[in-house]
Amino acid sequence: MPSQRMLRKYAKLAVCVGANVRKNQPLLISASVETKDFVRLCVEEAYKAGASMVSVRWLDQMVSHTNFKYASVEVLSEIPSYIVDQMKFYIDKGYAAISISADTPGVMADIDPLKMQKVGMATGKALKFYSEHMMGNRTQWCVISVPTEGWAKKVFPNERASKAVDKLWDAILSAVRVTKDNDPVKEWKAHNEILHKHNEMLNNYNFKALKFKNSKGTDLTVGLVKNHVWAGGNEKSTKGIVFNPNLPTEESFTMPEKKGVNGTVFATKPLNYNGALIEDFWLTFKDGKVVDFDAKTSKEALASLVNYDDGSCYLGEVALISHDSPISNSNILFFNTLFDENASCHLALGRAYPMNVKGGNSMSQEQLDAAGANNSMTHNDFMFGSADMNIVGITHEGNEVVVFKNGNFVF
Repeated sequence: MPSQRMLRKYAKLAVCVGANVRKNQPLLISASVETKDFVRLCVEEAYKAGASMVSVRWLDQMVSHTNFKYASVEVLSEIPSYIVDQMKFYIDKGYAAISISADTPGVMADIDPLKMQKVGMATGKALKFYSEHMMGNRTQWCVISVPTEGWAKKVFPNERASKAVDKLWDAILSAVRVTKDNDPVKEWKAHNEILHKHNEMLNNYNFKALKFKNSKGTDLTVGLVKNHVWAGGNEKSTKGIVFNPNLPTEESFTMPEKKGVNGTVFATKPLNYNGALIEDFWLTFKDGKVVDFDAKTSKEALASLVNYDDGSCYLGEVALISHDSPISNSNILFFNTLFDENASCHLALGRAYPMNVKGGNSMSQEQLDAAGANNSMTHNDFMFGSADMNIVGITHEGNEVVVFKNGNFVF
């Protein structure tokens, strides 16, 4: 277990660099009950940073599993009005948000994916206003992770539980640049500058499309929306406050043109989706839409993701990450998208981020639709990068520019 000093450094990083809580601003923390000790540190650090109020929404995946096992889909799909009112309250009061991702991979493997899909859609419809608020950067938000025993044993199955948790703590702290003697705030400032340089170069090229190929079988062309914006690292809320939405992050990402994706992509890492582990899967796109797919395990879960709603079979994000990067080089499969997506180029099925098109954060949904943005109640990343991935950018003049060679940026 890391020292209290290390844990406090991480908590302060989440509060001050991640969510960047402002003086007299309230903060919402959503977290598993298993992470309560670290949450308490985050609450204290938030008040030290000047937060006016810190509210915590406790989650319990095992209780959720039991609910899904025994309760009917009709009961589970009825979203209480007090939850809707609660989320509206957080928006109205200007809360920043920190979410602590700590799911146990595979815990929902015995639950009917269709049941989970129906409940997820009901929740998504009821709380769509809140997800649009967050994805539109109308406040600061940040996602981090803390080890749990179930997750750690999945990552390090040959270790006893306590040792597995310790090793996962070490891997997480390394990934978020928290070490015994460093100043992680200063390191994140330097890291954000590197990511912004990648974004600037990609924005200057203003590619019409990207072509991806590797030996696994990926042969995919991803069209990009007109006036797309490459982003990554820290971002600005619509109120002008800088924050880091993901700790860690290594990506530069932008918006695909909804109907401009064609070809086949093979995943290179498993996807933990709603507690089911989807492994060795591929997707074929035609005019933007998934028209065929398969998976070695949990194909039903993949089907529920692809068919979640009208937009879940289209892409909302394309992200570039060099294979030669810190999380990739750790050779650890985290079974957690926050980390695995930052070890590999990835795509996301579902909603696009409005910020990835010029002026998008101030656009109506109709305007975003017209710009080519995908709209959905879900957004799920999956990894497809590899050591031999080659990427070519196609300019509006039809010229080809090498962007990746053998898995890495060439600039």
